[in-house]
Amino acid sequence: MQESGAVDADGLARLQQYLLADTALQDQLVRCWGGSDYVAELCCRRPELLTELIASGDLQRPYQAEELRYKLDALLAEVETEDQLAFQLRRFRQREQVRIIWRDLNRQASMVQTTAELSAMADAAIDAAYQWLYGRCTQDWGVPMGAEADEAPWAQHLVVLGMGKLGACELNLSSDIDLIFSYPCQGETQGGRRSLSNQEFFIRLGQKLIKVLDAPTVEGFVFRVDMRLRPYGQSGALVLSFDAMEQYYQDQGRDWERYAMIKARVVAGDQQRGSELLAMLRPFVYRRYIDFSAVDALRDMKRMIQTEVKRKGMQENVKLGGGGIREVEFIGQAFQLIHGGRDRALQQRPIMGVLAVLQEKEYLPKAAVDQLVDAYVLLRNVEHALQAVDDKQTQKLPEAEVAQRRLAWVMGFEDWAAFKARLQACRDAVQCHFDGVIADPSEQSDEQLDDEGWALFWAGHLSEEDAQARFAEAGYAQPERCSKLVDSLRQGRALQSVQRKGRERIDLFMPMLLAHLAELDAPDEALHRLVPLVESVMRRTAYLVLLMENRSALTQLLTLCASSPWIAEQIARHPMLLDEFLDVDSLFAPPVRGQLADELRQQMMRIPDDDLEQQMEALRYFKTSHVLRVAAAEIAGTLPLMKVSDYLTWIAEVVVCEVVEIAWSNMVARHGTPCGADGEPAPRDFIVIGYGKLGGVELGYGSDLDLVFVHGVDGQRSTDGERSIDNQTFFMRLGQRIIHILNTQTASGQLYEVDMRLRPSGASGLLVNSLEAFERYQQQDAWTWEHQALCRARVIAGSDVLAGRFEQVRGRVLGRERDLDKLREEVVRMRQKMRDNLGTPETAAGTSESSWSADAQFHLKQDHGGIVDIEFMVQYGVLAWSHRHPELYRFSDNIRVLDALEATSLIPAEDADLLREAYKAYRSAAHRLALQNQKGVVGGDAFHTYRQGVCDLWRRLMLEANEQQSGPQ
Repeated sequence: MQESGAVDADGLARLQQYLLADTALQDQLVRCWGGSDYVAELCCRRPELLTELIASGDLQRPYQAEELRYKLDALLAEVETEDQLAFQLRRFRQREQVRIIWRDLNRQASMVQTTAELSAMADAAIDAAYQWLYGRCTQDWGVPMGAEADEAPWAQHLVVLGMGKLGACELNLSSDIDLIFSYPCQGETQGGRRSLSNQEFFIRLGQKLIKVLDAPTVEGFVFRVDMRLRPYGQSGALVLSFDAMEQYYQDQGRDWERYAMIKARVVAGDQQRGSELLAMLRPFVYRRYIDFSAVDALRDMKRMIQTEVKRKGMQENVKLGGGGIREVEFIGQAFQLIHGGRDRALQQRPIMGVLAVLQEKEYLPKAAVDQLVDAYVLLRNVEHALQAVDDKQTQKLPEAEVAQRRLAWVMGFEDWAAFKARLQACRDAVQCHFDGVIADPSEQSDEQLDDEGWALFWAGHLSEEDAQARFAEAGYAQPERCSKLVDSLRQGRALQSVQRKGRERIDLFMPMLLAHLAELDAPDEALHRLVPLVESVMRRTAYLVLLMENRSALTQLLTLCASSPWIAEQIARHPMLLDEFLDVDSLFAPPVRGQLADELRQQMMRIPDDDLEQQMEALRYFKTSHVLRVAAAEIAGTLPLMKVSDYLTWIAEVVVCEVVEIAWSNMVARHGTPCGADGEPAPRDFIVIGYGKLGGVELGYGSDLDLVFVHGVDGQRSTDGERSIDNQTFFMRLGQRIIHILNTQTASGQLYEVDMRLRPSGASGLLVNSLEAFERYQQQDAWTWEHQALCRARVIAGSDVLAGRFEQVRGRVLGRERDLDKLREEVVRMRQKMRDNLGTPETAAGTSESSWSADAQFHLKQDHGGIVDIEFMVQYGVLAWSHRHPELYRFSDNIRVLDALEATSLIPAEDADLLREAYKAYRSAAHRLALQNQKGVVGGDAFHTYRQGVCDLWRRLMLEANEQQSGPQ
């Protein structure tokens, strides 16, 4: 095999002789190589490719149906390995790309023929690769079987849906392919070395299929594969069953997914079952009634695309820019979504067919359709000419003069000016028809809030008195202060150093911002919180464009910043969080734990395993963005307190699990896997135990993580790698690695602050203990307060088997019988010590109501009647009575333990209810204070009823029952 990049001189000589005999072929060669560096370079490297195409006559004719598949099957007949499969697929693509580009640039094929053959090539490659891989996978893992009602078990195949241009048979010369994978029903494989669930089988098969098509090799790639259109997007499972697909689109399918599903087509796998799947999904796509609401969805998509166009400077993009390919497609799809449920003629995929129906059925005038068809053909030919140059996915018109002349020549124009004039006329026509069909009527009026007065102020054209009057009239409470604040921003050094384009954006944004702020109830505070954000994006003003082009995003941003200085600070520190405001629905609906884990896993899969810095940055953004969603939902009132803590805890758990995965992989790559007592590599016998708020599923916005690390193998054994170390050292370094990833300050801040002081022997103890050593310490050496802490402990990451063993140890420690008088004495003593050191001085000395005045302070956590009093009583109950009622230590959170104490009649129902309600009220107040960047302290007269009730119960449960306890409390 000739090396990629090498030039075959002898082959070129033979090709030259071959061409000398045919002048027409010479002209075609000049046009093809002149328009495509990719083809020229490939033919120089592999001249036999072109000579074979010429000799076979394939260069001068269109293919018949299935001809591409026959050719590919012949190439794959002798393939025995996945590497050989990848090689032959890439060689197949090279040959057909040369042929298709040659015919396209020489206008031997129409635009429709070109896109159809490119799509047929993709179909052949996907299905042939799938069939080969399916055969190999069934040898290894068995055949996936399915059985439905009244059916005998049958062998299942994957259904591969092609979306977008592939689904419509409209691929361009360098298209990505959008795919969705599904399979008929649940079951297990049969006949392999070990059984897998059908889903696991098809996930593995799908991953192999993506790799063989997408992975770049020395021969390039076959097709770049995009799976983001599947249910739940990047966070969703790679493969879903038919039932799961139907359920998703029925319950959660969004308008843009209806738009995407219009073009869905079975391109590989089980065609018959795939047709059944599409029939199941058709009611989601096409409503039975005339659906004018669909236009709003397309308008939203248009706004999002326009935002991206402006953010990324893509106005010269013939696909996404104004009057481009996407707008022609939107026009057709608008009519399909509105009328397709009743007019089945519109239920087709190719846009050219849709446009023909629009003319035939008089949805659009003939003249309008003619203009759209002409423009679409020109735009697609331009797209192909741009992509033919280097076989790259681009739709942007060139800026260099030589490249412009080349494009004009390929397109058949005398010069760039003539070509550009024709192109612009077509785009103007498309824009006109697009606006007539899609544009929001409200956009025709001036919605801008940046009125002339604010623009004059920002430009510095108002006197100081007029500027302050302007703020006062707009409802600002401190007009002088606000005027000076904005003026200092305008005259500041940071703004003066911004480049021209950035300054223009800021000059447009600031008047709009000031006018929007004036609509708020408290614009002064919001302004002070937004100014740091503006300063932070001075050199990244694309974020301001995002807000200008998405008024709903700006409105939500102002609302949240006005409600919470903590949110304002987070966004100013991490401006990329502004991307979260593009989708308001997801902003106020954070994903649950499973979705969080899937989303993070998908994000981390795109990062090289050895790029720890990028992994750490991705983890920090993931955590920050999802905590923002939780805060937004709490402020909006869509998440109650208990759910807020659940979500914040889930985020931490998912992050810690991924950190353990990264650290473990790194350690194993360096030192090998720890070996067990039998000398064989042991399973990942390691767990991370969460204590405190993490263990109790009660994390707040600024909570640190109390962690303990435990392993379950013989510490004297060693790892099996070339750089072997003893197991105890391995786990110690693993723990250090985990802490490093969590604790390290990067450009995006710290992931979490980690506290390891609750491990056996505290700061002086080993960083990682064996489970046996952990139990020995808990049974023999631990203080009562350490057993109290164990009440709030649970495994959050690591081995399920070791986690089960830990729960048994925890049960033995917490469930042993104790001397109740001694236990009360030790709990009360520890509580008093905490009050003395951490409580509010004026209230720590007593519980009388005189110390609870409005002038005093109440520390929600540490003062009398506060959170810790409740927690200590709950922990006392667990330690005192678990030997008779093991259900008390089943859960680690206070609310469910209180439920158990009530259910066992150890605490009266009215007392349990009081503690639950007080606990939730205190924590809710603490959350609100955290969002205001305030400490967990309120006025001394707050929560009087709850405090009194908690203090009374503390006195009855913890003091009066212990006659030895004396002195003021």
